[in-house]
Amino acid sequence: MRLYPKVLAPQPTAISALLGYRRLLWSVTWSELRSRYAGSLLGVGWAVLYPVSILTIYAIVYTTIFCVQVEGLTTLQYTLYIFAGLVPMLMTTEALCSGVSCVVVNKAVMSNTVFPIDLAPAKAVLLCQTTMAVGIPVLMLAAACGGCLSWGFLLVPFVWVLQLMALVGALWILSLLNVVLRDLQIITGLVMTVAMIASPIAYTPSMVPPNLRFLVLVNPVAYYLIIYQKVLVMRQLPTAGEWGFVLVLSCGLFFLGGWFFARAKRVMIDYL
Repeated sequence: MRLYPKVLAPQPTAISALLGYRRLLWSVTWSELRSRYAGSLLGVGWAVLYPVSILTIYAIVYTTIFCVQVEGLTTLQYTLYIFAGLVPMLMTTEALCSGVSCVVVNKAVMSNTVFPIDLAPAKAVLLCQTTMAVGIPVLMLAAACGGCLSWGFLLVPFVWVLQLMALVGALWILSLLNVVLRDLQIITGLVMTVAMIASPIAYTPSMVPPNLRFLVLVNPVAYYLIIYQKVLVMRQLPTAGEWGFVLVLSCGLFFLGGWFFARAKRVMIDYL
């Protein structure tokens, strides 16, 4: 009797699962989003109130208390500049901090074929898009009224998609590592706090002292924020270097994360 080695069927990649179950992902995300605000006094109004409240605090602190002035920007334009960096930063922080534990939280569906666990990181990212979905249109309207909106706003959907790809890819990696390294949830929150401080939200990169400018250069989130601020408020186009960085980072994280998740998820079952 001749024995043959057991051949395992190749596992579908996380990216193929994301594409194949995209309608299911959207349906589950929308259902969970509605249930998130169910029973609250303001309902989905919190999606508007939260970013506006944070923006108001930032604007008051930097324009009234610190009296920060940016050359070439009026007080209104400076407030919009803050908003253009703050909205995507809030979304990024929420997505990473809440999504890093998505595999552990959804361990019951680890072997589920109806809702693959591969979709959990993508769902975590999509659930955090209310801030962007509300904040970007409001910002565009205010920028148009303030006379600082140019045709560059057409680039916003492209950088938004690239940012989503980077976040999903990062969470495919972080959510699995969190299975064996639970401290990663706390570390992620700490890192995002530092990243918010080191991101040019209430200041321009040129305002950073030369000896500290490396903090902005090594912060990957800062490049996305700079592009938003340039096309929405500054009436400038991103440089080739900025576009190249976010393109390589987003595509690299997305494909690397999809490959890593597909290869490692079966091993991680033993730790759950």
